[in-house]
Parts: sequence; structure tokens; C-alpha cells
Amino acid sequence: MQTIGVFAELEEAIANNGISAHQALSLLMTALPLVAISDPQEPLPPLLRALQSAGDRLRQQQVGDTVTYVINRNINFTNICEQHCGFCAFRRDATAADAYWLDIDTILDKVADAVAQGATEICMQGGLNPAAKAGGSTLRYYQSLVREIKTAFPQIHLHAFSPQEIQFIAREDGLSYAQVIDVLHQTGVDSMPGTAAEVLVDRVRSKICPEKINTATWLEIVETAHRLGVWTTSTMLCGHIETPAEQVTHLQHLQQLQQKALERHYPARITEFILLPYVGELAPKAMRQWVGHAQPRLLPTLVLTAVARLFLGQWIANHQPSWVKLGLGGATMALKWGCNDLGGTLMEEHITSVAGAQGGTRVPPADLVAAIRSLGRTPRQRTTLYEPVGEPQ
Repeated sequence: MQTIGVFAELEEAIANNGISAHQALSLLMTALPLVAISDPQEPLPPLLRALQSAGDRLRQQQVGDTVTYVINRNINFTNICEQHCGFCAFRRDATAADAYWLDIDTILDKVADAVAQGATEICMQGGLNPAAKAGGSTLRYYQSLVREIKTAFPQIHLHAFSPQEIQFIAREDGLSYAQVIDVLHQTGVDSMPGTAAEVLVDRVRSKICPEKINTATWLEIVETAHRLGVWTTSTMLCGHIETPAEQVTHLQHLQQLQQKALERHYPARITEFILLPYVGELAPKAMRQWVGHAQPRLLPTLVLTAVARLFLGQWIANHQPSWVKLGLGGATMALKWGCNDLGGTLMEEHITSVAGAQGGTRVPPADLVAAIRSLGRTPRQRTTLYEPVGEPQ
């Protein structure tokens, strides 16, 4: 894509409700040289301004001017983990002085506090702790967590356990992914975070998270969840060692997953796409050396935000920035590049914050509402599955 043709192709993208993978890659490759010499706070070069406008206009065309958010609490129930991902500053060995593993009473207290603050969702994930068993079974341990939460708080939506955790449970107990997902869903897991995706390219995964599931396994587990009626989110860890071509490959995988769910009439699919820029202030040394920067670079993230909207928008309508990683100011800016959701209040967050993120660990609903209104948009509280809560604000 030559620069002279970018403007026409962006207009065509809006008219056609999206772009091809080839166009997505060409846009990224054309924008990158401009990103290197630009500041998102200053007037943008014409091409970047056109890309921002296209992402924003397609967002308006596809989902309107309402910006949603969810009142939720994030619970990372243990930092004990058998894996050693290159970007992770959260995991600990069981013998570490700052290792923790929350008991069920502590978890229930956290849920009760969240419900008292109006939460409709609990998001729960943790490290892969080989000792997390009940009666010798890993699945029974996870079941017990779910059962206790849903028994005490049947109204709460439990958004829990990544594809990596599903694989861990299945491996430990010698079960299929479908068996694990079905049991947890029947016990009370309502939806699954699409985390542990990082970048769905095995070249990248073999370097930054070689112990994690590979691309094919992640895709298999998420498709299985959709087939069994468990909705998921989708994510991408960006801004580290991946190339623009690998970013587009990742987006293609997500598009194909959603297409498959629709074509095969699965009872569930992907609710949203979340871009997670790399934070490495306190990440392991090797990863910091590979990447060369400790905090997210805002403008490249915004460019990828717009391209993701242009490529995925007709398949995955809801796009969310990470205020934990970008700060609320950066996340609000992403609402002008194609995003239509500001995520959750979280109330606590440990995985990114211990890596050195500067965005904080909680945002009150009033702050999310104020950020949305600052752009002249309409705030709307939602459920995890994007059903409206209450009246428009």
C-alpha cells in the first residue's frame, strides 16, 4: 500500500465495513515510520490522522457512540506458578517469601466486598500451582472455588480461568479440555478470559513463554468453550518482540475463531478484543533486554488499536483498551482510535502492577464515567456479556 493510496483505501474500508489481512499489514508497515517521529499529544501527520479517523468512524458505524464499562473485581488467587514466562513478574515459587495462595474465606470476603460496591462480575485467574488439589484432583479444587463463590453469591457472573489454566487442569487430571470446561461451566463458570494468548504465533511464544500452550492448543480450547456455551474474551500482548506480520496473524486467528463460532452456530463466541501493551519495568532481565523499553509506547498501541478495529470490527464489535497498562488518560485516548469500552473497575490487580505498570489497580465507576463524558460520549454500565445495566448515564 503506497502512502498516496492509503487515504482512498481507508475510505473504502469504512464503506466495506473493514479491511483485509493484507491491507492491515500494509497499514501497519506504512504507519510505523511515522509513529517513530510522532507524538500522540501533538498534531499527527496526515496519514496517522486519517488512520485514527477511520478507526473512530468505523467504531461509530458499528457500535455507535455509547461507551460501556463493567463494575467488577479481579481476584488473582495465587501467584505460585510452575511456569517461567519471560515477561512475567507475578509468578513465584511456592517457597518464596512473597508467595501467596488465598484461602476460600479470603476469596469470599473479596467477593462480598465487590458485591457491596455494585459489582456484577468477578474475574478470577491465578498461577499454575501443582499443589492446588482437592482429594488428589486439580479439577475438584477449581470446582470447589467455583461452587463456594456461586453458592454464596449466585447472582455474580464468574469470569474465570484462562485457556492455560484449562490445559493445566486437564493435564493434571488426565482429562479432555471439553470435560474440564463442561464441569466448570456446570458448576458455575459463566465465561472465560481469553488471556494466555500473548501472540498467537509459535515463533514468539517459543521465546517469551516456551512453557505455555502453543497456538493450536489455545485456539482449540477457546473453540471448545464456544461449542459448550462458554463465552470468552480475546486479547493480544503487543509491543515487545512481535512483528507487524505476526500481529496480523494473531488478528486473523481471532477472526477465524469468531467466524467458525458463527458459521457452526455455537451457543457462545468472543465478546470483545483487548489490546494489552507490554509492561516490563520489573519483568525478567532477558525480556527487558529483548524489548528495550519498560513502559508501553502509546502511539504504536493506538495505531494497532485502529487497525484492529478496521480488521476485526465486523466480527468482534467490542474493543477495549487497558487502563492498567496505558493509564486512564491513554485508555481514554484509545476511545478515539476505535475502542468502545473502558473495561472494568477491577478493584485490585496484581499481575500487571507487579511488572511496574503505572495505571493503578482500581478505577471508581465515577472516574470511568467522567472519562467517557469528556469525549462527549454516552457512558453505559454493562454486564460481562454486554447487556445494559440500569439506565444510560
